[in-house]
Amino acid sequence: MSEARTPTRTPGTEGPLAGVRVVELAGIGPGPFAAMLLADLGADVVRVDRPGGPGLGIDPAHDVTNRNKRSVLVDLKAANGPARVLDLAERADVLIEGYRPGVAERLGVGPGDCHARNPRLVYGRMTGWGQDGPLAPRAGHDIGYIALTGTLGMIGDPGRPPAAPANLLGDYAGGSLYLVVGILAALHHARENGTGQVVDAAIVDGTAHLSAMIHGMLSAGGWQDRRGANLLDGGCPFYGTYETADGRYMAVGALEPRFYAEFTRLLGLPDLAPARDDLARWPELRAAVAARFRTRTRDEWTAVFEDSDACTAPVLSLREAPHHPHLAARSTFTDHDGITQPAPAPRFSATPTAVRTGPALPGADTEAVVRDWGLAPGWAPAPLPNPEVHHPQ
Repeated sequence: MSEARTPTRTPGTEGPLAGVRVVELAGIGPGPFAAMLLADLGADVVRVDRPGGPGLGIDPAHDVTNRNKRSVLVDLKAANGPARVLDLAERADVLIEGYRPGVAERLGVGPGDCHARNPRLVYGRMTGWGQDGPLAPRAGHDIGYIALTGTLGMIGDPGRPPAAPANLLGDYAGGSLYLVVGILAALHHARENGTGQVVDAAIVDGTAHLSAMIHGMLSAGGWQDRRGANLLDGGCPFYGTYETADGRYMAVGALEPRFYAEFTRLLGLPDLAPARDDLARWPELRAAVAARFRTRTRDEWTAVFEDSDACTAPVLSLREAPHHPHLAARSTFTDHDGITQPAPAPRFSATPTAVRTGPALPGADTEAVVRDWGLAPGWAPAPLPNPEVHHPQ
């Protein structure tokens, strides 16, 4: 059983979570992203990779969700695999896993096993459906999770299928970020009370929580329960996107009257300003705005709206975004080992963060982890075969 310990900095770390130790049982998607965020904030994250996977199907050296981490190889199908994970858990503050409910328990690394060795451990569980409920044992992906919460149905044009927002809304906003919030809250509790706990972070719960404001508006009669009919879902002609002469797009968010007035003035449509509050004239206003935007290229319109409060911006591609003057000035993106990637966020005045190391390659850091975490010299022997233990997918 572990003793309470004073967090210590691992050489080379920085950020507000320096000294916090995190064990990440390798997976894909929201779990690794949550662990990356903790690593960006300075935590010493040791990713437990298993031989042969999992992965994104790309060169591991380009998987930036594994930056600022270290990696060891452990085969949980081997007889000595679970014991090696428990050795790490005993020395950790946080453990993150993303298996289906019950899998970690069957493998011998569930909360009970880990808390028997380390009662202060924060055990973070990342799933789509959660640890209980009728769908808990079922497979799923981001698009299905957000479909059931009502959020997918809000996105896209009326009369067309809902638009899939990549996997940003469910996996990362509703999943990873809520897992991290839960871990930080539980970590605070553990340090105040000496007791760890389990954090059940379900993508369906987090994504539903993100829609709190919309549910309030729905209850008050300020939101229609259909797509493209509301102020913030593309139904409003001065909150949406418009195609330009070169087939690119501008984004408009001129909601407040004074911003709207500046938008219509710069667009060259001041006579339509009264249509702002006349919903019956919104189709007329939308058509006029669309026609104006089609008369110039995206870059020409960008120059028109530059240095204004018209709340209008160019829609940039992933490769264009790092070069925007504002994002470049703030170093919102950074280059590390030849890979352009988002810089750590948010920012801290006293404990700045950085991309310290590139993506951890599977098993590359075993020797350093054994040394830094005080593991026995023989902690990393060749795995012993155990045909009775299988890795549920």
